[in-house]
Amino acid sequence: MSRAQQPSRRTVLTAAVAVAVASGVAPAAAAAQRPDTEADDTGQAQARPIDYHGWTTYREWRLGAAQGVRAVAGARPGVVIGAPAGRTDYTDPHTGTTATWEYATWTAPVHRLTVPATEVVSSWNAHTPEGTWIQVELQGTYSDGTGTPWYVMGRWAAGDQDIKRTSVDGQTDGKSTIWTDTFAIDDASTGLRLTSYRLRLTLYRRPGTHLTPTVWRLGAMGSDIPDRFTVPASTPGLAQELAVPRYSQEIHKGQYPQYDNGGEAWCSPTSSQMIVEYWGGRLTPEQLSWVDPSYADPEVDHAARFTYDYQYEGCGNWPFNAAYAATFQGIQGVVTRLASLTDLETLIAAGIPAITSQSFLKTELTGAGYGTSGHLMTVIGFTADGDVIANDPASPSDDAVRRVYLRREFENIWLRTKRYNASGKVVSGTGGVCYLYFPAHPSPRQRKALAAVGVH
Repeated sequence: MSRAQQPSRRTVLTAAVAVAVASGVAPAAAAAQRPDTEADDTGQAQARPIDYHGWTTYREWRLGAAQGVRAVAGARPGVVIGAPAGRTDYTDPHTGTTATWEYATWTAPVHRLTVPATEVVSSWNAHTPEGTWIQVELQGTYSDGTGTPWYVMGRWAAGDQDIKRTSVDGQTDGKSTIWTDTFAIDDASTGLRLTSYRLRLTLYRRPGTHLTPTVWRLGAMGSDIPDRFTVPASTPGLAQELAVPRYSQEIHKGQYPQYDNGGEAWCSPTSSQMIVEYWGGRLTPEQLSWVDPSYADPEVDHAARFTYDYQYEGCGNWPFNAAYAATFQGIQGVVTRLASLTDLETLIAAGIPAITSQSFLKTELTGAGYGTSGHLMTVIGFTADGDVIANDPASPSDDAVRRVYLRREFENIWLRTKRYNASGKVVSGTGGVCYLYFPAHPSPRQRKALAAVGVH
């Protein structure tokens, strides 16, 4: 989270888009005025403008175009390097080191979006043993019939000894731009949308070895969230609370400047670690041995280090957090959007908490005690009155993390796409972005709940 009204870097996409709006660029649903959607402020219900699609089954992996990659069956089907397609040199921009890697590629079939999109966020689940890493790319077709270039959505490894995991700045074709982890149409008010896309995986390993990454899930969420300052009020439908561990980001303030200095910058990894441990993910003393033994909750420091994006210079890269969660056995993760608090209630009823992204003024969320240009917290339940129970890492101690926020306030700050900042300027809201972490083998009830919110 960044409490500053003028953040020095992107904590979540909201902050980046706010900067873009200030410079005259209007990606995604930042602040574009679309007469056909402004009526949303009147409370008219909208069809779900979100399309998450993932590749996870052996059959789906077999449908892709493979060069040096082979599909593997089993409890968690995926793709691995078979016979490498070739070799290439990669110069790590964050270390200056050039190394040679063997590689193989897998390209997904074209996915036609059910809702032509202004934004697309990819996410993945993979195992990358030492000496391996992966790259994820996206290429799409616009509604005017033209195509995008291949955009790099992330260069990722679970560890940091081979490459520094990174987003790639400066990618644009004049119609769309990559904002850290998000593809966004530059000016949604023109009506231009992305109608379809395909994803490409490149798997890398040290030459002459039998090492390989394994990718179990690859997917993307496309959306066209109507511009709105307010959203329709939902009707409470659930009173339930999940027993999710509580971690404060604030007790880590000043720790590890190389991973963005703890405190308000660590809302994303702190939230991720809470849900990882809810699902049984545990770190060993050996894994935590690098953390200063005087620090409380070293698990949070570990999560910050292994979600850190060296280009963005922070821990708030959405797919990097989902990928981190999926490094724990038995857990998978996706980045998507939800359409309502009813969606959250559906998940909570099935035992699935969610990490939500929101931005707000101090006066807009009663009891928070702060304002933020971008913050992640964990929704763990609902009170009998329908109010939101959240593990908010922006708390002074672990014991203070559990909060209850008014339903109407919370749903508005989370689901809106436009808001006024402290200076009265129109900036963006996140439009329902969330991370969902859930079992690799969901129960029938969990599978049904995930399907109800568009995740398969």
